[in-house]
Amino acid sequence: MITKSIPNLFTISNLVLGIISIILVFNGENDYAAIMVIIAMLMDGLDGHFARALNVQSDFGKELDSLSDVISFGVAPAFIMYVTAFTHLNPLLAWSVTAIFPICGALRLARFNVISGTPGYFIGLPIPAAGGVLCTLALFHADLATPYLVISSLLLSYLMVSRVKYPNFKKVGIPKKALWIAPIVIIIALFLALRFPAQTPKLILIPLAFYALYGLKKNVELVFTTRRKNKRAASKAEEASRSDQLNS
Repeated sequence: MITKSIPNLFTISNLVLGIISIILVFNGENDYAAIMVIIAMLMDGLDGHFARALNVQSDFGKELDSLSDVISFGVAPAFIMYVTAFTHLNPLLAWSVTAIFPICGALRLARFNVISGTPGYFIGLPIPAAGGVLCTLALFHADLATPYLVISSLLLSYLMVSRVKYPNFKKVGIPKKALWIAPIVIIIALFLALRFPAQTPKLILIPLAFYALYGLKKNVELVFTTRRKNKRAASKAEEASRSDQLNS
């Protein structure tokens, strides 16, 4: 019974950190709010690894994970961006952009739960990655013009519900014998994050941004590939039509 509860404890920790993040950002602690989301990402990764390593995966755990992710990586990052960068915008625009992000995140999670994806890949940008990029990007609001942040938020929202394939690292599991290392990893991560609250989120932004941009690059390539195929098909159809006319 205790073994079955271990992954769910990580999932609930993820949810608690998301709620704390929202509270922190409304108290002006933007750096720490972003750190809570980053640590929640660690918890989110560990719950799945523990469930697979202990062979205690369940539909209950899957649903709990999705509900927690909506808060920690959908609502919390959207509020962080809103409070730090969007409060001076037209309310309708600010509220709309803020709402679109968690809505797309919820749609992404719902699709993940009911549709089988391609082995080794996620369909659409995973919400933890999107939320991690958004909340850390918000910390650069003094260096980036607000329109760029609005576009970034909408772009991340689109990538979550897109059909772009992202690499899935779930197969890189934790052996049962190495599970005891997880608490040490968490303690070290907490120490570094709290010791360097301003630097940690910005360092995390780099790999997460590259991961998100990977999908954007693939999406652009897909568009151009589709156009080429359509042009070739149209060209072949035109040649076939001319051939038929000559033969007749």
